[in-house]
Amino acid sequence: MCGITGIFDTRGKRDIDRAVLLSIIDLSTGQQPLYNEDNSVCVVFNGEIYNYQELIPELQALGHVFHTRSDTEVIVHAWEAWGESCVDRFRGMFAFALWDRNRETLFLARDRLGVKPLYYALLDDGSFLFGSELKSILAHGGLKRDIDPCAVEEYFALGYVAEPRAIFKQAKKLPPACTLLLRRGQPVGEPREYWDVRFTLDNPISDADAQAELTHRLEESIKLRMISEVPLGAFLSGGVDSSAVVAIMAGLSNAAVNTCSIGFSDPAFNESEFAKMVADRYQTNHYLDIVESDDFDLIDTLARLYDEPYADSSAIPTYRVCQLARKHVTVALSGDGGDESFGGYRRYKLHLMEEKMRSALPLGLRRPLFSTLGKLYPKADWAPRVFHPARADAPATVQRQIQS
Repeated sequence: MCGITGIFDTRGKRDIDRAVLLSIIDLSTGQQPLYNEDNSVCVVFNGEIYNYQELIPELQALGHVFHTRSDTEVIVHAWEAWGESCVDRFRGMFAFALWDRNRETLFLARDRLGVKPLYYALLDDGSFLFGSELKSILAHGGLKRDIDPCAVEEYFALGYVAEPRAIFKQAKKLPPACTLLLRRGQPVGEPREYWDVRFTLDNPISDADAQAELTHRLEESIKLRMISEVPLGAFLSGGVDSSAVVAIMAGLSNAAVNTCSIGFSDPAFNESEFAKMVADRYQTNHYLDIVESDDFDLIDTLARLYDEPYADSSAIPTYRVCQLARKHVTVALSGDGGDESFGGYRRYKLHLMEEKMRSALPLGLRRPLFSTLGKLYPKADWAPRVFHPARADAPATVQRQIQS
């Protein structure tokens, strides 16, 4: 990904050393920051606004003049037209920082699901640093490196440091679907959430209608992401999510889709045959690389890249598949979350089997039976999961909480 970084003086207008800032280049439109017509609003931006082509004529109708046809320029004009609410109009993955000279206002924003990262820190002297990587604000030299013990606790509990914390006390991560507004001379406030996932049961539909809507939404989503000026491909593991992405890409593209996979030298972990099945079915240009079981050379590299403690068992193969993809394409689509959404892991099948077995026993019998077992064998780690007293005697809603 490209990176953004910046420094804002919250107290006055002290000179800022340009040497500590990165040079950001946008291939299609020239150098960032990108400005509006009178240079009063500028933006640095990492990501893509997928619906920018729809927004351009709407903004032109409001009197805004475009010098490019890029999604980056859409951001500055959308800010002029709609202010903080501009993010409500964007569909995409993004992290950006916008400076409005007339209002002396800095506006930071992150996409709805947090695909693009954004770190920030307020230093003791009033300097406000931001960047798409923690290392970019460390480069300033003024950030204290005191470790946040709560962040360490989160890492051991979750496998990563969750927003808004960062591994250093003085730094923070802007949470997904949040914005942060700073005005010179005023205290730095808290992030504002502009969107959240809605889970409701007020719109029941049939299985057939749900399947049709799911297919439609996947096709629309992938079609938007296939708008690219550079060679495009996909990561393909053979799992539920990446296979669905490749299948839809193949249906939307006139040319063969470029797919990249990683296999493992250890047969017990090698799933490349499933990826090949999908590649053969959709006649993709398929590329495969093999990762050795003792491929530990990347550990130091990954530690520098991630900036924070991050327990991802697929970190090495993910890096390797990115290396492979970069030889053939510039942008690659990937699936993530499909197994969780569509029951792609074995544990979901086992859960259904457990539910069926439990339902075979009437509640009037199940409750006293497992209540007694729970007193005699309170932990029962030796027993199959379905027979754990604490789970088998619990109501269905509590069982789900225990499993999660």
